[in-house]
Amino acid sequence: MPDSPLPAGDADSRSGLWLAIRKFFDPDHGERSLRAQLEEAIDEHEGENGTDAAEHSGGGDLSQVERQMLRNLLHFSEHDADDVAVPRGEIVAVRADATWEDLVETFAEHGHSRMPVYRDQLDDVIGMIHLKDIFPFLARREDPPADWTVLMRQPLYVPQTRNALDVLADMRQQRVHLAIVVDEFSGTDGLITIEDLVEEIVGEIEDEHDDAPEEWIVPIGEGMWDCDARAELDDVAERVDASLAEVEESVDTLGGLAFVLAEQVPQVGAMLEHPSGWRIEVTDGDDTHVTRLRLHAPRGKSDSD
Repeated sequence: MPDSPLPAGDADSRSGLWLAIRKFFDPDHGERSLRAQLEEAIDEHEGENGTDAAEHSGGGDLSQVERQMLRNLLHFSEHDADDVAVPRGEIVAVRADATWEDLVETFAEHGHSRMPVYRDQLDDVIGMIHLKDIFPFLARREDPPADWTVLMRQPLYVPQTRNALDVLADMRQQRVHLAIVVDEFSGTDGLITIEDLVEEIVGEIEDEHDDAPEEWIVPIGEGMWDCDARAELDDVAERVDASLAEVEESVDTLGGLAFVLAEQVPQVGAMLEHPSGWRIEVTDGDDTHVTRLRLHAPRGKSDSD
């Protein structure tokens, strides 16, 4: 006797369950995510209207800037703390045993509103100091506390792998605008301000105190490039040679690459050989890190090749 047909409700239920199972095991099958649909809608809008037309059109159309902000927002959750942080080598911080005068001078020199405070070394961050807690003593010409560290506040401490969106939520919830990014050994890996997170969405924010952007990868002729050690390997690969970014170790900067090749902090004047044939000359630095490097093209290859 043949099986009787399932009631319509049961059939729909089984069909829905099967689609859900297929979607779970095959995320590319079935309906696209809302994120993908939104991004496709932005692409279609640009394709239909053209960049210039959409930029100047009225009637509620999104401008190019608005579309880029939407794209940034859609991909914001793909970043982690390590992606958006100011690298360790660029952190401006103050020692807990610094004098009041040195503290004020550091604020004046760098123009930051907040700075980490550390003991002995940057891996031991014990707090942060805010300019607005310093300013009343200067404005009223009052004597500062005998130990200015009583004015410190607590920053956030976040692991490298914490999602950037979660870091932003933490800052909002705890009303703290500075986070110290720590590595797997609890050492200081970087620093995040709320401005860094906002810039991931709206783009670079510069004010009247910011210096003009500095070029970190500069061709100087005869197959040589003068570089800042902080230059990202991705940028070096794009501007100079993709082979320079081919390294097994997890390094992001040209300075990190030099450290890997030398297996230590290389001294000024050292010439390091890259497997691709490029040579990396250390032109400036100290005992703890390199600051400037010069790339020499493989013999027989010039920057015009």
